[in-house]
Amino acid sequence: MPASGLRGPGLFWIIPLGIERAVIVDIRTRTVSAEQQETITRDSVTVKLNAVLWYRIVDAAKSVIAVADASDAVYQLALTGLRNIIGKHDLDEVLQERDKINELLKESIASSTTQWGIEVERFEMKDVELPEAMQQVMAMQAEAIREKRARIIKAEAELEASVKLKEAAGLIMENPAGLELRRMQMITEVGAEQNTTTIIMMPSEFVSAAGAVAEWAKIAAGRKSV
Repeated sequence: MPASGLRGPGLFWIIPLGIERAVIVDIRTRTVSAEQQETITRDSVTVKLNAVLWYRIVDAAKSVIAVADASDAVYQLALTGLRNIIGKHDLDEVLQERDKINELLKESIASSTTQWGIEVERFEMKDVELPEAMQQVMAMQAEAIREKRARIIKAEAELEASVKLKEAAGLIMENPAGLELRRMQMITEVGAEQNTTTIIMMPSEFVSAAGAVAEWAKIAAGRKSV
């Protein structure tokens, strides 16, 4: 880029002997991988994270005149913005709301780079590394949540089963023959397993009679004691 203005792309002439100087500006999108940064979140958790920045020069004159080294300036600005944004959010937000954090990262440096003729296309976190102690705590928390869900599901299943058993008992009470059918079905299921279990069938009337005899014996014993 000569002092007299922009030229190119293509062939162009410049006045030699230091009168004019050409500066070649690449206007393609550039990708910069930010080195790992160690910073502290708002809830005082130390994290290490990497980020990737995509930007391109949209105004060649500003990128040379407004800033001495555009590439280094953008890189240092990205590192500063990364630390500032992470420090304003809790760890849960950093891990769960990456899209929101990435948008804030882009906005945090976009206003400054515009003055240099540079457009930030994307600025995203690539990896978040947690301390080992924090990883263990999060693993325990996740296990506790899974155990809680399992217990809730089991309790709901037992509640549903108890409701069904209550309905079945009501139906059997309405029709005593249903109890005999259920008993025969149980015998069939036991026999199908090819085991050595011995089953002795007793009519339900025997059970009722035994209960009546036990009640009569109790009353008779009470009379004798009097």
